This record gives sequence, structure tokens and C-alpha cells, in this order.
Amino acid sequence: MLSQGLVNSLAVDQLRQAAALQLEDLGTQGDPARSIGSKLLAASFQGSSNLRTDPVLSQRKLEALITKQGKPEIKVTKGSLITRKGEPISPQAYDVLDYFGKVQRTPRWGQWAMRFTEALAGCAVLLLLMRRERPQLEASHSFLSLGLLLLVQYSKLHFGAAVSPLAVLVPPTLLLAQGLGTSCGLAWLAIASLLWPMPVNGLGEGRLMIAAAIAVVAALQAGRLRSRAQLLQLTVLLPLAALFVEMLLLRSQINTGASAWTRLAPDAGELASEALLMGILLMVAILLIPILEGSFGLLTRARLMELADQERPLLRRLSSEAPGTFEHTLMICGLAEEGARAIGADIDLIRTGSLYHDVGKLHAPEWFIENQVGDIENPHDRLNDPLASAGVLQAHVDEGLKLARRHRLPRPVADFIPEHQGTLKMGYFLHKAREQDASIPEARFRYKGPRPRSRETAILMLADGCEAALRSLPPDTSDAQAKLTVRRIVEARQRDGQLRLSSLSRSEVELVIRAFVRVWRRMRHRRIPYPIPAYKKGFPA
Repeated sequence: MLSQGLVNSLAVDQLRQAAALQLEDLGTQGDPARSIGSKLLAASFQGSSNLRTDPVLSQRKLEALITKQGKPEIKVTKGSLITRKGEPISPQAYDVLDYFGKVQRTPRWGQWAMRFTEALAGCAVLLLLMRRERPQLEASHSFLSLGLLLLVQYSKLHFGAAVSPLAVLVPPTLLLAQGLGTSCGLAWLAIASLLWPMPVNGLGEGRLMIAAAIAVVAALQAGRLRSRAQLLQLTVLLPLAALFVEMLLLRSQINTGASAWTRLAPDAGELASEALLMGILLMVAILLIPILEGSFGLLTRARLMELADQERPLLRRLSSEAPGTFEHTLMICGLAEEGARAIGADIDLIRTGSLYHDVGKLHAPEWFIENQVGDIENPHDRLNDPLASAGVLQAHVDEGLKLARRHRLPRPVADFIPEHQGTLKMGYFLHKAREQDASIPEARFRYKGPRPRSRETAILMLADGCEAALRSLPPDTSDAQAKLTVRRIVEARQRDGQLRLSSLSRSEVELVIRAFVRVWRRMRHRRIPYPIPAYKKGFPA
């Protein structure tokens, strides 16, 4: 059997018959030794092949055959039958039809238009899904998603049936899930899978289903990973998982009759190569993430954690040049983070945005009361111009945006700078101005905005308004009184229309209020007074 050669597509019954013929010396057809031996050989050789292709030797034999017999000719006479309608066209019939110009080589515009329309509709659906999950989706994000989709389509058309779904679906899904969120990554995966044009590399739809399942796992995990080290671990675990699943389905006898799995190629080396290729492309995608963060404005979890490091130059400058603002920032960060946790908002984003929301006060820290120490005169009293003082307050937003651009803060983080003030009134200076001129318009004493356009920036606005009020409550304040104070501030923001664009519901606002009170309660915990011994001059003998 081995000398004649085995192919991996032989059925079990064929192998048993061939093995039984080879073991005829062991007895008759029904002899137990012969029967067991044939089954053992069939089980050992099933799915195996000892045939190898030698391209050089094949070319030499083909050239020798042509030299010996000359070029093959096909004789066609008048009235000869070439092929029938509805029958598969053989290679010989195709050559004859091609010789007589019966093979249509012009583009099929109808089929092309159908494919183009299908791809265009897929791109439109993808953008709509991404826009729904990220209302502030930037044009660069759309270009990146569509560019990756185009690259995948080109790979499928260029490599044809040899393309690897694992290699072309999993890395882009991981990249988009990291930069734009799990929902956007899954939406891209769904469109890329639905636009798949043909079966792949002998595996049929089975390999595509495996690749889609692995890509779903990658998207779900990538949305939760918070460091680049965890991403590197994922580049090792995902290929191993893909290889294990394919090998398990390959050897399983349960799905042998299912059309999705019967075409699974039994070559373990090929599957291992595919898993290795996927691992390499995943590594390349992770290495490209820092470049894509700057080029396309992606904001990954790892990037958020890096920006939240208080040793970064901008935050260190804020803590040294405006220490009061920095302490105010840390207090607001705790309130906002607890509020985001209460409603399931993005905690990492709100923590990082809170740290940078007041960096604009660095342009003139002494003009803000939290940085005024001792008996230093308030610069606003010396200025005695409410309109100019309002300009100073607005300037801390404008200067903050300039610092954000200079330090290349991602747009979702920079949005916290103007949106945490929205279009709120500068009430103190408006009151001062109307003492001088009662007809002065209120619009001149409002921040330029925009109003909060996400749940995270809305929570920060509420935390910024409640922080000073909560900190100034007397020690004997009850939880109910603290909640009432917070509620008054929140309702004032709601009546002013500041939360209309944030998509915060009434129930979520109530949860945020309770979260703020919980943080205030932790801040006001009681401590035991420790006795401090009096200082004595000199040293004991």
C-alpha cells in the first residue's frame, strides 16, 4: 500500500478493503486476525498521505513527454459536439471554445455592479453602526475602518482561495476594538465576514466560522485590556486557541457529516503555519497601534492609562505651579470616577479627562481662588472689571485647548476641557456687572461651550459643580442634607439645559447623585485625636 502511494482523501471503507487484500495471508475474509488487522491499518492511515509533489521532476517528465509525443492536438470537424448546455466544461472543451472565440472575456458589468452595490451597502451599514456606538466618530476613524475593509477585500481577491481568514480578520478586529471599542470591532467583523466572496483553501465555510469566532473573542478581550503587556499575551494565546480549535474539529468524528467541516484539510502543518502567520500579523498590528493613535486619533486603554500617570510633564507642572487646582482636580477625579462606575460609563476615560480638565489654569494660576494662599489680594478685586474677569475665566478653557494640542492629547480627553463648563453662567461676575449696569446681557458672562456631549463629560460637569459645595458642608451634616445639596446643583444644571446632549437619563442622574454622596461620606470619616506631647528644650540626661 505504501509503495503504491496513499492519498489523504481515501474513505475508511476503501482503506479497509485494501488492507484486507494485503493481509490475505492471515486467513479468510471473516477471520478475526485479518479483520482486526485491516481495521487497525485503516485507522492508522486514515487522513494520511505519503505522496509529495516534486515540481522539478514533474517539469522534466512533462518536457520529455512533449518531446517524445509532440504537442497534443485536438481535432475538431464540422458538426462535432463540444459540450452540452448545463454540463461542466472540461479543460479540452474550454480550449476548443477559446480557440474559436466563444469564451467571453469582457467584464460582466451586471455582476460587477451587484458586487459593488453590495460592498457599498456594507460600508454604509458599518459607518451607521459605528456612528451609533460613537456619536462623535471622527472622519479619520471612518477612513481607518474602511481602509482596513478595503485591504481585506484586496487580500481575498489577490490570494484567492489561498487566503487565510484568521490572518485577515482577527488582527484588524483586535486593532479596531482596542482603538474604537468592542462594538465597533464587532461591527467591522460582521461586515467583513458577510462580504466574503468564496470558500477558502479547502476548508469551506468551516474555516471562516472558526476565524469569526476567534475574532469575536479578540474583540471582547481587547475592549477590556488595559496594558500593552496584556495585548502581547493575547498575540500568543489567540493563535494557540485557533490551532487547538481547528485541530479538535479536524480530529472529531461528530461533525464528519456536516458540510461546514467535511472539507477541513487534515494537514496539521498547514494549520500550524496559518496560526503562526496570524500571530505575526497580530504582533505587527500591536506595534502599529502607537503610530495609529497619533495618525488616526485612536484612544486605546493602554494610552489612557499612560496619560493618567501623574508623573507626566503636564500634570507635574500643574501640581507644582497650581497646587490648589491640582488638589481640586484629584477631588473631582474621585467624584467623577465613582459616578461613572455607578452608571457603567467609561471609568478610564473619565479619570484621565478629569486630570486634564483644568490644565488651562496654568496660564494664570493666581487668578483662581484655590491657588491664592495667605493674605494675597485677589487679582479680580484689583482689576475691578467683571467683564475682564469673565474673560480670564474663559481663557482657562481656551488656553487648556492650546495645551492639549501642544501635548497631543487625544480628542476625547481634550473634550473634557471645554465641555466640563459647557455654557454655564459666571454667576458671581454677572452679579457684579449688573450692580454697575443692569442692562448688560447675560450671554457675555457665559462660557463658549460646547455643552457636554457624552455621559462622561456631563458627570465631570456635575462633579465640578458639587465638589466645593460638598467640601464646605459642616461636620454634622447628614447624608440626606448632603444629597439635597447635590440635587439642587444638579437640577440647576438640568434647568439650564446643560445635560440635553449628554444622553444621561433621569435614573442615571439619580445614581450619580448617590455616588457623589458616598464619596463625600468617605472623605468625612471620623478620626481619633492623637495626643501630641509638648516640646521640651534640651535633651534628657
